[in-house]
Amino acid sequence: MDISVVVPLFNEDESLPELAEWIDKVMKTNKFHYEIIMVDDGSTDKSWAVIQQLKQKYPSIIGIKFRRNYGKSAALNVGFQNSKGEVVITMDADLQDSPDEIPDLYDLIKNKNYDLVSGYKQKRYDPITKTIPTKLFNWATRMVSGIRLHDFNCGLKAYKSAVIKTIEVYGEMHRYIPFLAKGAGFKKITEKIVQHRARKYGYTKFGLERFVNGFLDLLSLSFIMKFGRKPMHFFGTMGFLSFFTGFGIATYLIIDKLIKIAQNQPFRDVTNNPLFYLSLVAVIVGVQLFMAGFLGEMLARNAPDKNNYIIEQTIP
Repeated sequence: MDISVVVPLFNEDESLPELAEWIDKVMKTNKFHYEIIMVDDGSTDKSWAVIQQLKQKYPSIIGIKFRRNYGKSAALNVGFQNSKGEVVITMDADLQDSPDEIPDLYDLIKNKNYDLVSGYKQKRYDPITKTIPTKLFNWATRMVSGIRLHDFNCGLKAYKSAVIKTIEVYGEMHRYIPFLAKGAGFKKITEKIVQHRARKYGYTKFGLERFVNGFLDLLSLSFIMKFGRKPMHFFGTMGFLSFFTGFGIATYLIIDKLIKIAQNQPFRDVTNNPLFYLSLVAVIVGVQLFMAGFLGEMLARNAPDKNNYIIEQTIP
């Protein structure tokens, strides 16, 4: 199969018929062998009934319905697991992503040999309350991930099948699929300027809280990518610095007192100096960080996937 189109959706019953017709038209025009995987993320409207009706008209549609709303990441992950295409393309169901982009995205993956192509909505039809936080979010993600994309959260993306079969999208990590792919060893990542269309039906399902959650997820993912298999490298280093900073301050206070005693100069007890308590806290924190690293290392060594390494090719 050439292409799997994965469409996560939540309460998009109005837009689904037009989206299905548009995708089908593009696929038939370009003679692609394809499937459309529509994942209903616990919709409370008529989305599932619409998918069932569309299945009668378009046999290439595969419908998956969640019992409740789990989020976009869960919908994408299940769609990825059920996809059979050599190239997998994701798009939102609200018609803001254009299916006309599919042939070019397919070409970049299939013929230009990219692992992942992310859409870049250079001209957006969103309010300023959404565009400014989005630019800040993308800037922070570029700095942390080292991936030079302008629009990490664009729903229109294309992947080699190997990419989506290797990574696992969970929580709210759909924003960072390029980061996950890079961490899995897929480094041929690029972007393509795509058309962004004004929302035709319904309303956006995401509020400003997604940007706060997004930054927290970015910090979490960055830590896991760097220290997930070697937590002692982080906690041990921080613990070492904290412990010896505190130990150094305490040593300085004691030596300073001894020197003043030897020179018959006035002095005060070490325990009467605020710096002593600062050093004591630093030593305790250092020990705790080291212990956290030790416990993390024990958990990592006993994790069932501790030796799950990605093998690209073998020569028997």
